Amino acid sequence: MKRACYIGGKWVPMAEHAPLYSPCTGQAIAHVPQADAQAVERAIAAAEEATTVMRRMPAYQRAAILEKIALLLDERMEEAARIVALEAGKPIRTARGEVIRTVQTYRFAAGEAKRLHGETIPLDAAIGGEGRLAYTVREPLGVVGAITPFPFPLNLVAHKVGPALAAGNAVVLKPASQTPLSALLLAELAEQAGLPPGALNVVTGSAAVVGEKLVTDPRVRALSFTGSPAVGIDIRNRAGLKKVILELGANSAVIVDSDAQLDEVVPRCLFGAFAYSGQVCTSVQRIYVAEGLYDEFVSRFVAQTKALCGGDSLDEHADFSAMIHPRQTERVLEWIGEALQQGARLACGGEVVERMLLPTVLTHVPHTAKICCEEVLGPVVLINPVASLQEAIRLVNDSRYGLQAGVYTNNLRAALEAADELRVGGVIINDIPTFRADHMPYGGVKESGLGREGVKYATDELSELKLVVVKR
Repeated sequence: MKRACYIGGKWVPMAEHAPLYSPCTGQAIAHVPQADAQAVERAIAAAEEATTVMRRMPAYQRAAILEKIALLLDERMEEAARIVALEAGKPIRTARGEVIRTVQTYRFAAGEAKRLHGETIPLDAAIGGEGRLAYTVREPLGVVGAITPFPFPLNLVAHKVGPALAAGNAVVLKPASQTPLSALLLAELAEQAGLPPGALNVVTGSAAVVGEKLVTDPRVRALSFTGSPAVGIDIRNRAGLKKVILELGANSAVIVDSDAQLDEVVPRCLFGAFAYSGQVCTSVQRIYVAEGLYDEFVSRFVAQTKALCGGDSLDEHADFSAMIHPRQTERVLEWIGEALQQGARLACGGEVVERMLLPTVLTHVPHTAKICCEEVLGPVVLINPVASLQEAIRLVNDSRYGLQAGVYTNNLRAALEAADELRVGGVIINDIPTFRADHMPYGGVKESGLGREGVKYATDELSELKLVVVKR
C-alpha cells in the first residue's frame, strides 16, 4: 500500500516511495513516500502560514483539540498497537502499553495548554521602578521541527507534537524511517480532531532531505530531536539561533546496594534490560551489585532471563522479538564478541534464533568494552560486582552519558548520597532508570542531551517569555 505525506491539511502523494519491511519477518508491509526538497518546502510554508491561526487560537480550543486527539487514539487503541507492533517489531503487549501512555501524554498536553502563564514583576524593588506595572507572558515560537526515533514511534512523537501544539506552535514532523505509519495515523487523528490545516505536517523520507531542511531553514524557530549524540551535536552546531532540544544517547546503570530485596530488584532489572529488546533510551545496560549479593543476583537474573519467550511481535505471549534491523543485530553481536575477547564472561544468550538476538547477560565486563561505555540499544546487560556504594557511583559517572540511573537501597543516607553524587538527569531510588512518567521532567546531562521533555517542561521549552511594562 502506497502512503502519502500530510502537508497543509491534505494528503500529498510523492513521486518516490520506499518499501517498509517488518523487523520480524523481513516482508514488506507498506510503501513509504520519500519527500523531496519541494515537499519539505511546502510543509514548512504551510506550517508558517498556520502559525497565525495557532497563535490566535484560545487556549481552551487548543486544549479541546488535544483532548479530542487523545479520545480518538483511545478509540483506535488496538489498531494503533498493531501498527506499532508491525513497523517497530515491538511485542503487542508492550505496544498496547505505549498507546495507553500516548493517550495520557496528549491529555497532559491539553492540560498544559490551559496553564501557560507568566508572573508579575515588582519593579518598585529597584530604584527608578516606581509607578510601573510589569508582567510576563508565554508566547509560541512559531514553526517547530520535530525529528523522532523508532523506539517509541507514538509516544516520543506525542512528547514533541503535544507540547508544541499546546504552546500554540505549528509543527513539521519527520518520523523515523522505520516507523512512519504511526505518525501518519496521528495525522489522521489530528485532522479528525479539527486541527487547523498546516498546524501539523508529517513528512517522511531521508534525513539528508527532510532533516537537513528543518535544520537549516530560518522559518523553523525550534528543533526537537531524539537520536544519536553525533547527529544531535551536528544539528546544534548548524542550527544557528534556533532553540534546540536534544534527547540523545545513554548507557543507563542500576546500583544494587547490599541491603536490597532481590525478589523485587531482579524482575524490575530484567524488565529494564530486555523490554523491547533493550531498544529503549533508558534501558538497563549496566548493573553494579554489592559483592555480598552478587552471586545470588546473577543466578536469579540468568534463570529469569532464560525463561523469557521470544516470538513474532503480534504474538500475545512474546516477551521479546527481532531487533529493528538485521544490521543492528550484527553490530550488537560484534560488541558482545569484543567484550568476550577482553575477558567478559557470557552467562546466557549471545546468539540469534529466527532473526531474534536472545537476551544476553555478560559478567565481569571490562570498562573499556563498548558494551560498557557506549549505548548498546540492544538486548544485552552487564552485571559487575562492586565493593562499595562509592565505587558504584564512580563507575556510573565514568561515562560520557548521563540520562537516568537507578539505585536500590534501604539506607536513606546511601540514597541521598547517590542522589547528590550521580551526574545524570534523573536519579530513580528503588526502581530502574527505565521508569518514566510522561509528565515528569526527562532529559540528560553530558552527551545525553540538552533541555527537558515531560509535557509541562517541553511546553515551556517550546514557548518564549515576553515582558510587558506599563508606566502608570
